[in-house]
Amino acid sequence: MEKSSLTALARTQLEAARRASSGRSAKTVHGGHEKVLRQTVIALCADRATDDYENPGEATVHVLTGRIRLSTGTISWEGSAGDLLIVPRTRSSMRALEDSAVLMTVAKIG
Repeated sequence: MEKSSLTALARTQLEAARRASSGRSAKTVHGGHEKVLRQTVIALCADRATDDYENPGEATVHVLTGRIRLSTGTISWEGSAGDLLIVPRTRSSMRALEDSAVLMTVAKIG
């Protein structure tokens, strides 16, 4: 069994995002490209966003700290610390409304 502190990972990734010119940082904490399940801590500085991405199966975003907006082409949802957002099976992106860290969980289908 392995144990990770999401609080510590969020803090570390936020520090890295603040140093990065992109204002973002991410670290996969479980799984990977060759696995069905992948969990990644993503940190975004305020007003920074991810690129649009495809949802390859089922995905959730658990907001660890801060506030984010999850958007598709026409719909958006806001989440703050403690919220769990279900990612739709369409092209999506995330934007930080303030310095934020999330745990994105993706289970690839097919």
